[in-house]
Parts: sequence; structure tokens; C-alpha cells
Amino acid sequence: MGMKSKIALGAVVGIVIIGAASANSGDSEGGSGGKGTSVSAEQRSGDTTSDGASDAKPAEDEGTEKASQAEQFKAFVRKNGTPQEKEALSHVTKVQGADEQNDILDAAEVYTDFTGGLMGEGTGPAKLIASAFADWKQSDNGLVTVYGADGEIIGNGNF
Repeated sequence: MGMKSKIALGAVVGIVIIGAASANSGDSEGGSGGKGTSVSAEQRSGDTTSDGASDAKPAEDEGTEKASQAEQFKAFVRKNGTPQEKEALSHVTKVQGADEQNDILDAAEVYTDFTGGLMGEGTGPAKLIASAFADWKQSDNGLVTVYGADGEIIGNGNF
């Protein structure tokens, strides 16, 4: 590759990086501005109505709000999942990265108690877990990765 080609390629890569950085810096809250804007406005208002009365939520919603991401995910699958998904979710121990999404490159991780790595018994259930995760959370460009008990990747999927 000639020197001119290398310079041109470097300039193109630099422009792409600057364009991506400037596209993400426009929102003061770090989000895309579309999803979650009304939710964050309601959270900032202190959950009170204009007459000062408390805007109490049902007990079911309060429990899932304080629950860990894994518990929220399991609750969703208990309500909406297939029997196979419910069985696979019984092995989930931890979920990370599901709460903050920007629709640019969302990455979530689901940890399980499966052993054996990519060729172990958890490969099939890992696909079910990834599919259930995609039903729970939606993103324009998301990837969920399912890990075994030893930290090895046992499956992944788009959401």
C-alpha cells in the first residue's frame, strides 16, 4: 500500500471517529433523547401529582424497581416465557448491563451456573436465555452474552 493510500485511509478513519463522537455528545444526559425521557422526568418530579398527593405505584411495580436486574429478568420470564425458558432462567445468577442502553452498542451479560464451556450442557439453554432476554429488552444494536459458572462464554444473541 502506498503512502498516499495510508494517509487517505487514516483521514477517513479519523473523520468517522470524530463523527461518531460528535453524534453522541449532543444530549446532556448521555442518552439518545428518545427512549426513557419521560420516565426520567417522572423520576425527577418525586412521583407526586400537581396537587401534592403521592403518585403511588402498585406493590408489584415497586418490588421490581428495587430488584436486581436478574430478578427483574426472571420476573419477566415467569410472566411471559415458555416453560423451556423458565427452566433455563432458573440457572441465571446475575445480569449486568441491562439497565443502561443507548441504542448504539448495547452489551448485556447474563451469568449462569452452567459448567462445561461452549461444548457443555448449557449451550442449548443459553440460546433460550438470550432469546428471552431479547423479548425483555429491545435495542437497535444490542448483544447479550451468556456466561457459564467458570466465566466462559456459552452463548450470545442480538436484542
